[in-house]
Amino acid sequence: MFEQLSFILQHKCQFDPHKFIIVGVSGGPDSLCLLDVLYKKRYKVVAAHLNHQLRQTASEDAEMVRGVAARMRIPFVVENVDVEAFAAANSVSIEEAARITRYRFLFRTAVKGNAQAVAVAHNADDQVETFLMHLLRGSGLSGLRGMEYRSLPNSWSDTIPLVRPLLGIWREEIVAYLKERKLQPVFDVTNLNVNYQRNRVRHALLPYLEGYNPETRKILFRTAQLLTGDYEIIEKYVQKVYERTVVTEVEGAVGLQYEFIRAEDVPVQRHLLRKAIAALRPGLRDINFEAIERFVSFLQNPPRSGQTDLTAGLRLVFEGDKVWVADWNADLPTGGWPSIPKTPIEFIPPTTVELGDGWVLAASEPTRIEDFNDRYDRNQDPFTAWIDPTKIQLPLMLRRRMAGDRYRPLGMEGNSLKLSDLMINHKLPKRARESWPIVCSGDEVVWVPGIRPGHAARLDNHTAEVVQLKLCKEAGES
Repeated sequence: MFEQLSFILQHKCQFDPHKFIIVGVSGGPDSLCLLDVLYKKRYKVVAAHLNHQLRQTASEDAEMVRGVAARMRIPFVVENVDVEAFAAANSVSIEEAARITRYRFLFRTAVKGNAQAVAVAHNADDQVETFLMHLLRGSGLSGLRGMEYRSLPNSWSDTIPLVRPLLGIWREEIVAYLKERKLQPVFDVTNLNVNYQRNRVRHALLPYLEGYNPETRKILFRTAQLLTGDYEIIEKYVQKVYERTVVTEVEGAVGLQYEFIRAEDVPVQRHLLRKAIAALRPGLRDINFEAIERFVSFLQNPPRSGQTDLTAGLRLVFEGDKVWVADWNADLPTGGWPSIPKTPIEFIPPTTVELGDGWVLAASEPTRIEDFNDRYDRNQDPFTAWIDPTKIQLPLMLRRRMAGDRYRPLGMEGNSLKLSDLMINHKLPKRARESWPIVCSGDEVVWVPGIRPGHAARLDNHTAEVVQLKLCKEAGES
């Protein structure tokens, strides 16, 4: 059984014999075997036990593990948690609640103890059962790939690896080892409870499949290994795309470059979403197909509202050139766009008007048009405009949009359209539209910065002087 285990511990798990390992020990056969193996091989271990308070004998299990640790003269850490309360509060199954609280406990312990790794006792049978559970749930490749001997980063830490030294060892081999070592594990009666999906897979589905092929377990184990290799190849590509696509990461939100992610193939889009969700919801596994496809549809046709529900308390938000995956209560960055207070600001060129957050509107003095010929004809900056001062009414006014505002953009032969529609067509972020600054002459909107100049104050063959309007952010502001 253990002929190759020394190699696995040293090379696949990458254990340092001089640093502590936090070993999750429930007292069952697998974890007791793992603790004993590491102890025999003289690794520095800490036995960590989480009392889930799900069984009447739970406290006795904790004392049993405490006794084993005492006999080995190794450190022992225990913590109690109300798993049922956690499951109810977070709307997850008892199984999922037990898993989440267990890993959180183990990694907290590892951080406090400056441990090199967290070791758990998943074995080859667990690998097969997990594969089938994920298959039945409708998982993609990321769920069907096998567990790894060493995972870093993982759902719980970017710096502490999660290791599974017994991953290639079958349960029957572990039982034989314990018998040989005269070790008596605790018996968890919940392992017989078929209300839990893993137990149904273990006690009903797998025996049924073995009626078709006695080698089912080994075949599924190899399949999981093969898919792991395929996933690693895909993940390398997806990671490169993700790094190029993610433009902003803030507390509770990940911003993705809309055009970049929309240009990717749909399978890549799905992988990118899963990575964004993993960044916001570490450890979340139950991401259903409907949620993933909702994201794909959102990319193709963002709703007029600009946002929609995703899953697990997350939403999708389409804003300007970004798609956000965010908590519903997350404060998204403003994007640094210009904003004007509710009170309108009157001004007469030449002047400079400060809008706040470093944004400034500069209006030049009227200047002979000959001095600007080479500039306004070739202007590519939507935040710069030239207007004919004889076609405006002073003072000009900077204000927010109002209900019923219409705008006559240059090039539409004087025809107007709703300012709100124009802002949507130019993909101004929804949150920015309300306070976006516009320049008015009387009741006429003469310029909307970021959008083409207006028809009302346009330059023509009779224009003798021009006024330059420029909205910009002062140097040093961000």
